[in-house]
Amino acid sequence: MDTRDDARILMCRPDHFGVSYTINPWMDPASWASAAPALAANAKSQWRALCRKLKSLGARVELVPPVPGLPDLVFTANAAVVMDRIALLARFRHPERQGEEAHFARAFHNLDALCIIDEVRTLPEGMRLEGAGDCVWDRTRQMFWMGYGPRSDREARAVVQDCFGIETVALALADARFYHMDTALCPLSGGELLYVPQAFTAAGLAIINDRVASDCRIAIGAEDAERLAANAVCLGRDITMSRCTDTLRARLEERGYRVHEIGLGAFARSGGSAFCLTLRLDHHFGVTASRAAESVAPALVFG
Repeated sequence: MDTRDDARILMCRPDHFGVSYTINPWMDPASWASAAPALAANAKSQWRALCRKLKSLGARVELVPPVPGLPDLVFTANAAVVMDRIALLARFRHPERQGEEAHFARAFHNLDALCIIDEVRTLPEGMRLEGAGDCVWDRTRQMFWMGYGPRSDREARAVVQDCFGIETVALALADARFYHMDTALCPLSGGELLYVPQAFTAAGLAIINDRVASDCRIAIGAEDAERLAANAVCLGRDITMSRCTDTLRARLEERGYRVHEIGLGAFARSGGSAFCLTLRLDHHFGVTASRAAESVAPALVFG
């Protein structure tokens, strides 16, 4: 059954995207500078291809204006956590990204004025949570998977849970390459969970195993992890991602998914891919997908 819903997605054109600083292991400013004009052109072409693909799958796209000097503004997943038309604005750990906060706040107040968002909220002073990049909605299990350690604070779990009234499970991220939860984990519409085992501690993996039935867990190997294949956008039975191996594609197609590969190599140089470049504005609590509801554990567990 196709469970595609009427997706509304926030994006930002990569007019000023580039790798000019290092805040994760993927980023190499010298390598970018050596071919900057070609890479910048590639980024624009790849972004347009992703945007076209998402629109062809039925998504409506809203845009944040690009801003000079803020190359990572393009990664709108980090702008906020959005649920039931409420936006909880992000606060960034690294100074290089903190300039984005005011621009994302302005964008969400504009969305409020357009009646796309009903309310804009802020985190407590001094608390860090880097938006949906570290707070991934699992529609089947009606919960958030929250990553903490490299970018977001563990204490933000309680704030998210109180803000939205939704169970939020916080897992420590253990590999610097997978610095946000969205690089390590992707819930699919049929109830499966695509995830990178090496991104988590043993305690975190135990929680995933407890929360997700074995036939719904899709652990991806090192090659697909390096391609940021877990950083995917799932719209119904359609999964849009960066390049993946034939093995992963076959596993997903066997489960009834259509895999759409979009080359996003320019953004991988900054540690981002399809999910990072998007933010869903239309998630609603209480709208379930169907499969794997039986895998939800009754108690909140921390990792």
